[in-house]
Amino acid sequence: MKNTALWLTEAEVAGHVPMNDAIDTLERNLIEIADGAAFNVPKALGSLGNGGAMHALASASPRLGVCGFKTWVHTPNGAKAVFALFGTHDGTLLAMMEANTLGQIRTAAMTALGTRWLAPANADDLAIVGTGRQAIAQVYAINTVRPLRRVRVWSRDAERRQAFADKVRADLPQADVTVASSLEAATDGASLVTIVTRATEPFFRADLLAPQAHLNAVGAILPANAEFFPDVFERARAVVVDDLDNARSGSRELRERYGADAPQWPDVQTLHGVIKRGGLPAGGSGDITLFKAMGMGLSDLAIAALAYERASTTAGTSQTVPLTAAAPIRWAKG
Repeated sequence: MKNTALWLTEAEVAGHVPMNDAIDTLERNLIEIADGAAFNVPKALGSLGNGGAMHALASASPRLGVCGFKTWVHTPNGAKAVFALFGTHDGTLLAMMEANTLGQIRTAAMTALGTRWLAPANADDLAIVGTGRQAIAQVYAINTVRPLRRVRVWSRDAERRQAFADKVRADLPQADVTVASSLEAATDGASLVTIVTRATEPFFRADLLAPQAHLNAVGAILPANAEFFPDVFERARAVVVDDLDNARSGSRELRERYGADAPQWPDVQTLHGVIKRGGLPAGGSGDITLFKAMGMGLSDLAIAALAYERASTTAGTSQTVPLTAAAPIRWAKG
C-alpha cells in the first residue's frame, strides 16, 4: 500500500486534462457503464436553506481499479468541491484534488458527447443561453466536436453578455461571435442550443428551436429548478439523459413529464445506451433532439483518474499527503 497520496490543485487538474482528452476519456467510461463494468452511486443531496445545498456523487470502475467520491457545498456566496480517488484493490487513497475545475471539465465534456452523438453532423451555429461559470467551457467543448462557424450569446445581464462574447471571440477566431439582443434573436435558426442557467422557473419555449436543432439542457439539476417548458418534449424525437437515476431524482422537467413515481420512463434513453447502439434509431415523430445532463459520479471519476495518471508520471510536480496507519482504538474502562 502506498504511504502518500497526491494533492492536485485546480490548476494542476486543468493542466493535466485538456478538453479533447476529457471528452474521449469520458466516452470510454460511458461504454464501461453500458458493458456493466462500471457503476454510479446515486447523488446524495442535502439542503442548507437560503439556496445552499450539500452534494455527494460516487462511482467505481473495478476494471480500471479506481473508485471515488466528489463532495461539494454550494451557497449563494460561493461553492467548493473536492474529489477523493481510491484504488479498488486495496482501498489506497491515491489522490485528493480540488474539484471545481474538474466539475467544469466533466460537465462540458458530457455536453460535448451529447452533441457528438445526437446533433446533426453539419451543426455549426450555437446559441449559448447563460454566461455563468459553466458556460464558457460549454462553448469550447462543443467546438471540439462540432467546429463552430457562429456563436450567439444571450443572458439577462448585458454587461456579462458582452464580456463573455469578447472572450469567446478571442479564443475562437474562426467563429462569428455576436451578442444577441434577445433570446429569440439568439436562437433564430441555430442548429445547436445550450441552456446553462440558474433558472428556477421555465423560460425556454419549444418554438425557439429551429427544425432539426439539438438542445443541451444543462443548468437545472435540482428538483425545484427548471429551464424549459413541457412543450419542448412535444417536438423531441429523442430524449436522452446522462444518468437515469439522477434524472429521476433531480430533474423537475422530466419528473413532471414522465411522473416522479412512475416505475419506468420508457421514452427516455441514456447516452451510454445510444453510444453502445452506435447512435439513435431512424425515425421518430419529433424534429429535435434533447439532451438533459444532470451530472454523475462516473463523469468525475473519468477526469479524476486521468488527472491522477498524468500527475503520477510527472515526478516532483505535485504535492503529496502522507498517509498513516490507523491508531489502535483505546476503550475507556467502565
